[in-house]
Amino acid sequence: MVGNALVCLIVMKNKRMRTVTNLFILNLAISDLLVGIFCVPTTLVDNLITGWPFGNVVCKLSGLVQGTSVSASVFTLVAIAVDRFRCIVHPFKPKLTLLEAGIAVVIIWVLAVAIMCPSAVMLTVSQVQDHYMVHNSDYNHTYPLFSCFEDWPDKQMRRIYTTVLFGHIYLAPLTLIVVMYSRIGVKLYESSVPVSDRVAGGPHQPRAEGRNVVPRKKIKVIKMLITVALLFMLSWLPLWTLMLLTDYATQTEEQLSLLTGYIFPFAHWLAFSNSSVNPIIYGYFNENFKRGFQAAFRLQCCSEGAEPREAYSHRVTAGNMGNFGVRNKVYTDGDCSDSNCLTKESRMVAGGGGGGGGGEEGAAVAGCSGQVHGGTSSALQPILKQGLNIEDIDKITPLSSGVCQAWEG
Repeated sequence: MVGNALVCLIVMKNKRMRTVTNLFILNLAISDLLVGIFCVPTTLVDNLITGWPFGNVVCKLSGLVQGTSVSASVFTLVAIAVDRFRCIVHPFKPKLTLLEAGIAVVIIWVLAVAIMCPSAVMLTVSQVQDHYMVHNSDYNHTYPLFSCFEDWPDKQMRRIYTTVLFGHIYLAPLTLIVVMYSRIGVKLYESSVPVSDRVAGGPHQPRAEGRNVVPRKKIKVIKMLITVALLFMLSWLPLWTLMLLTDYATQTEEQLSLLTGYIFPFAHWLAFSNSSVNPIIYGYFNENFKRGFQAAFRLQCCSEGAEPREAYSHRVTAGNMGNFGVRNKVYTDGDCSDSNCLTKESRMVAGGGGGGGGGEEGAAVAGCSGQVHGGTSSALQPILKQGLNIEDIDKITPLSSGVCQAWEG
């Protein structure tokens, strides 16, 4: 949350940072902020509280926002990969303008909303059959159990939709990201050493001197490209595997209990963590963002010294019918012995996000997750009260208009 908020603040406060690549990174940070604001709290409620405590409108809206934010995060990762591919592999082609990048951002959000609309339409709050809430272990005092889930009229339609989401939000984006970053890595490997030898070594310097310096820069960029692709793939793969298994495979009662009680929650948080990692990656490998982060944290430290600080996902099992939480017990009239029990359980809308998004910021930066007030973490309050110092922000190096570098556009 804090990392994504700082990314937004740095790009919006400094005009020199408003480039095509940084516009995409800003959009990625916004979508990842939505993941943190909407996905994490509702998933936490779903894991800890028995049943769905909200109404039907909240069920539909929260599912739509979750799926849309994750999808937009994934599509933005693809847009960043395409922009860098054009910049590095085809440097003589016309670069994207800010207007074209803005249009691409609008298209990203339109596609994200469109692909998640069927899920929002099917999401509904309904009573779970043969399951009852038990108050204070008093089996004479029970009340109905409600859950927010996708109520598809046909199981085959659910399978088709899951497959479409898997292809559009995980498999296709992952393929594009891997292919483009691989081409970028090959291009950098082929071109960096000869260029560095000519620049660093000169006509009177031995070529070995350039080879001792430039490979470190080359390896750093290639490592970053591989890291982005691998984190995207690994963070979302377990969740997508579970979703496909619940739709296409038959599980026993013990397997269902294990999936809903332990494996699904772990897969959710792993996927959401991808949204937390992205600002760390870009800030670590990009000097402009790194200096912006340093300026922001310096201001925060100064403000702390001056004055004291005040101290659900739906596309997954909707009530975790095998493990409904710790507050109440659930009494079941009938046994659940096959995968049909999962048909009437909600699946995580955010699970549609492959990448990227899953994300990109949760588990990796748990120490930065302050309480949210109007979308702004409390850890940022000292910064937002003062604003970033213009003198510090101006220290962020401007991008050269005539040179297209690996992570600057």
